[in-house]
Amino acid sequence: MSFLFWVFLVSIFLLLPLHFLSVNHTTLENRFGKEKGTTIGKILGLISGWGFFICLFGLWISPQPRFHIPLLDVKLFTLPFLNLPIYLIHLFISVPLILISSYLGIVGVIGTTLEVSETHKPKHVETEGIYSQLRHPQYLGAIFAHLAFSILFVGFYSLIATPLIIVYNYLISWKEEKELIREFGNDYLHYKEMVPMFIPKFMNPRY
Repeated sequence: MSFLFWVFLVSIFLLLPLHFLSVNHTTLENRFGKEKGTTIGKILGLISGWGFFICLFGLWISPQPRFHIPLLDVKLFTLPFLNLPIYLIHLFISVPLILISSYLGIVGVIGTTLEVSETHKPKHVETEGIYSQLRHPQYLGAIFAHLAFSILFVGFYSLIATPLIIVYNYLISWKEEKELIREFGNDYLHYKEMVPMFIPKFMNPRY
């Protein structure tokens, strides 16, 4: 693997402690006071959140072997500066994934507000809309986005790193839920029992 690819991949997991600390609201507020602790949590959340997406983009475009699905063998164009070929079949596969990712991300933000999405500090347990189907729509959207752009930009290493991206999103979801249980107690435990983390129950949702 290229050095740059490794830099971005390792950086994603180096951001994990920052994200863990950013959602540990009680600890931050007890140590630094409510106002300062909240501010520190917001800053750490912004750094870890935007840092993750910057590193994802780096995975997609960093030098690596390029794969090609031998079907509808049409190269539409090559992205300037990045020198990445865009193939018709890859576009067909990636566009639906991008649409799903965009839907999950946008609806997830609308359901909680942008501030909560960035700081991970909700005022109540959100159970309406998309959150009645799954607990972490935005993180599922990030997984779909990674898969989509790995295919679109024909990044072989990026594609095979998908399980690591799934693990990362699972870990941050797990940590957030520990803090949500601490903050909301039985309300969140009941919600967690009823609603799946990532895979929605389209038939007979329980919440």
